[in-house]
Amino acid sequence: MRHGDKIKNLSRTASHRRALLSNLASQLITHKRVVTTLAKAKALRVYVEPLITKAKENTTHQRRVVFSYLQDKEAVTELFSTVSEKVAGRPGGYTRIIKLGARVGDNAETALIELVDFNEIYGKGKGEAKEGAKKTRRGSRKKSTDKVDEVVEEKTEPSVVAEAPAAK
Repeated sequence: MRHGDKIKNLSRTASHRRALLSNLASQLITHKRVVTTLAKAKALRVYVEPLITKAKENTTHQRRVVFSYLQDKEAVTELFSTVSEKVAGRPGGYTRIIKLGARVGDNAETALIELVDFNEIYGKGKGEAKEGAKKTRRGSRKKSTDKVDEVVEEKTEPSVVAEAPAAK
């Protein structure tokens, strides 16, 4: 039974697990997204989100606490400069996990874990979606009203030109 056993061991010793999560967290902060297995991504989310919360308060003590977890000066600098500015207004939920499917070699579930505020695809353009021509239920496109107006104008102009010489 695993009563009270909340930590995901990832089939590793404590020192190996600590080193693995430290390296994954450093890479996530540096590159803003990492592709890994689903189990590691879920363990990484629990590991890195408190560090991002600590980065909101830029003090020497918080920097030392985060460095004790990451052991990477460049990642700590990136976290306290770039990442903390982006997530300053967010109360939590700094990461997103997207399942990618099974890996070819060993059939392991893979996932993409990324920082939410650094995604160019999902974050931007939510309200700016273009409205194109609507599709009908049978799959063909309806003509938009702009095209219909142009067609009507084209049909009326030649008839006016044809009547003008007849009036002379």
